Amino acid sequence: MAGEIPAHWLVERAKNLFTVRDERSDDGTEELLTVSHITGVTSRAEKDVYMFEADDKTGYKRCMSGDLAINTLWAWMGAMGISPLAGIVSPDYHVYTSKGELLPEYVDLLCRSRPFVAEVSRWSKGIWSSRLRLYPENFFEMRLAVPPQDEQIEIIRAVETDQRKANALRDNLQLSITLAKERRAALITAAVTGQIPLAEMG
Repeated sequence: MAGEIPAHWLVERAKNLFTVRDERSDDGTEELLTVSHITGVTSRAEKDVYMFEADDKTGYKRCMSGDLAINTLWAWMGAMGISPLAGIVSPDYHVYTSKGELLPEYVDLLCRSRPFVAEVSRWSKGIWSSRLRLYPENFFEMRLAVPPQDEQIEIIRAVETDQRKANALRDNLQLSITLAKERRAALITAAVTGQIPLAEMG
C-alpha cells in the first residue's frame, strides 16, 4: 500500500492504527447504517432501493461517528468508509476505531483510493473473487502510509477544495444543458407554429 511516499511519512501495520469495536446493540433500536462502495457509510433510511432488513436487530454491532465500517463481503470492491453518524450495522460487518494517528476524514479518503482498495482485495480471503472476505486478522496485516497530521489536514482540505470546484463545474454544465434544452424546445415550438421561417433554422 505504501508505494512511493514521502520519506518522512511513516508506514504502519493497520493493527497499530486501529482496534476492533465489537459492541452490540441491546434492543436494535439505533439508526441502521449500510456500507457500499458507491456511497460509503450512510443511513439505511436514505436508500430508496429494496434491501433485506431483519425485523429484530438486537445484537447488531454499534458503530460510532468517526468509526471505520467495512462491509466484509464487499470490501474488495471498496465497500467501506468512515461513519458520519452513530448507529448500528449488520453483524457481518466489522467496525474499527482509530487509535488517533489517522484522522477520520483522511481514512475516508484513503478508503476511496484505488491503491487502498487494491490492497484490501489482496488481503481478502476466499476461493472465488466474488466471494472474498476481509477479516480483522487480515486487515490488521495491511501496511498503511501515515502522513503527519498537519499534512493529513492539508490533503483533506485540498480534496475538499477540488470537490467544490468539480461540483461547481457540474452545476454550471447542468445549467447549460438545461438552458440548451429550453432553447431547443422554444425553437421547435416557434418553428412548428410558423413564428420562425424554416430558412432561419439552418
